[in-house]
Amino acid sequence: MTISFKVSDKLKEEMIKHFEDKKRDKTPMYAIFQADEEDTVVTLYESGKVVFQGVSADVDANYWKETEKILTGSYPEEKEKKEKKEEIDNTDYYFISSIGSDEVGTGDYFGPIIVTASFVDRKDITFLEELGVRDSKKVTDEKIEKIAPTLIEKIPHYSYILTNEEYNKMQDTGNNMNKIKSILHNKCILGLLKQGNYSYDMVVIDQFTPKRNYYGYLKNEENVFRKITFTTKAEDKCLSVGVSSIISRYMFLKEMEKLSKKAGTSLPLGASTVVDETGKKIVEKYGKEKLSEIAKLNFKNTEKILN
Repeated sequence: MTISFKVSDKLKEEMIKHFEDKKRDKTPMYAIFQADEEDTVVTLYESGKVVFQGVSADVDANYWKETEKILTGSYPEEKEKKEKKEEIDNTDYYFISSIGSDEVGTGDYFGPIIVTASFVDRKDITFLEELGVRDSKKVTDEKIEKIAPTLIEKIPHYSYILTNEEYNKMQDTGNNMNKIKSILHNKCILGLLKQGNYSYDMVVIDQFTPKRNYYGYLKNEENVFRKITFTTKAEDKCLSVGVSSIISRYMFLKEMEKLSKKAGTSLPLGASTVVDETGKKIVEKYGKEKLSEIAKLNFKNTEKILN
């Protein structure tokens, strides 16, 4: 996975300080540094462009995007590398009956990962448009709170909540984020199909890893659903993915409310420096063991909190 975006001068200074002791000896042409952040290679160029490469590139990129928001008040514009065939993809994902799966929580230090697979019949398209279904990233949390209960009631779906304890155990046994996501998507699609005999034209997942890698991650699973269409920005193209995105987001917000009560403080979203400060207060009050119940310990935030 490769993710790149341009950073402000303020964030550039923060990154230079952070990666001072992690820099590689050799630096690419026009780069300020190239460094290793666990299984991600980070390259910052003189132009301000930063590139994250590796299986956890999305996790590390999200951290610095959140930091940019804290420093400047806005997120950087993200540009992901895409294959040419994806850029000219004219497939009809919209006016069809489909099953779509989407996840939330993978870029948040606090809180679980939630995946939902939903079935949308083409006859429901008008109803969903009137309801205002969009990708949950483009719909405010306030609107999600209003429309998600209707979607949960009307649209067939299957959701799975991976708790922080479960996530940390999977990480400890060598499962990276993309493998975990692959396992959960497969689980939810199979779970939905067991609930009913749905007549669908396509099963769609927002592509977070190449197709070959996705099925490679599932090689040890007993049952694998294989007739999947992978496409980028699927939540914008396919209504069933959009529905799953909103339901997952709604459930995530509810789970964060529960965890906040458990932690005795409001847990912030994302993985920024605000998250670090909240984590430090929790450790001071409850001890570091508390983090395993409410946080993803492999995030770089853990090191900052404990140090």
